[in-house]
Amino acid sequence: MTAHATDTVSLVADIGGTNTRVALARGAAILPDSVSRFANAEHDGLGAVLRRYLAGRGDVVGACVAVAGPVHDGRATLTNLDWAIDRATLSAATGATKVSILNDLQAQGHALDHLDQAKLRVLLTGGDGGPHAAKLVIGVGTGFNAAPVYNTETGRYVPPAEAGHTNLPIRTDDDLRLSRFVQETHGFPAIEDVLSGRGITHVYSWLSSEAGARRDLAPADIMTALSDGSDALAMETGRVIARMLGTVAGNLALNTLPFGGIYLVGGVARAITPYLAEFGFGSAFRDKGRFADFMDQFAVSVVEDDYAALTGCACHLADLP
Repeated sequence: MTAHATDTVSLVADIGGTNTRVALARGAAILPDSVSRFANAEHDGLGAVLRRYLAGRGDVVGACVAVAGPVHDGRATLTNLDWAIDRATLSAATGATKVSILNDLQAQGHALDHLDQAKLRVLLTGGDGGPHAAKLVIGVGTGFNAAPVYNTETGRYVPPAEAGHTNLPIRTDDDLRLSRFVQETHGFPAIEDVLSGRGITHVYSWLSSEAGARRDLAPADIMTALSDGSDALAMETGRVIARMLGTVAGNLALNTLPFGGIYLVGGVARAITPYLAEFGFGSAFRDKGRFADFMDQFAVSVVEDDYAALTGCACHLADLP
């Protein structure tokens, strides 16, 4: 363990449904040798994780955490984890007086202006929006969410959202049948039930049902079959997800006008990236009728930085008064 002067560093954490990553930051920079990962199942709450991490390190001047779930009035509700997370818990566990809690997509949004360009993979080029152009971050992983990023003359604003729980868009007869399948098997046809880890399984199950014999495979098995070309249904699953992601990203672009670019983050986004061009992501993104040419103004990139949420927490904390 490398010793750091705790009066000059802050604590940042990225809390997922399974694991929590914790690190120290100096200003907006993560200290790489300070990053640790903890299994949530081995701890009874965030406080226990942070106290274990800080043992031998001492208190810090600030603390900011990103959580996979909605945040309201300084309190977080995690979608897949029964932990109570609020500012009082964060302050008590770290000794910090300056604390903040963000949704994980908010944290990703705060990181956008501080990412290494070498860790951005460009999918679609766009125009130059200028320094105050809005951006959009779209997360596709265990769940789905999106958040606009507004860089204004008075600061950066990243409002929270729960975009993954809105209805699936229906553009074709296939989309309608997929939506009905998701509704019948899972209760509500939400975007997250197609564009997420479990969504990969749902799409494969639907396609196999359409072919006459339903099969349910794990997402990793489907992606392996897609990669090696051993299963035609896995290939078609990739096409459905790529086009649906293009449609949804295009809808969100028209909602928020991100002339500063769209940034895809998350494990599923990175896994499907090699197939997006081949499977029609770009054409689905531009499929907006008379606004098709207008869509060319929005660049789309994939963020390949595992520490982006931690960086975003550090950036947000550094911007607080």
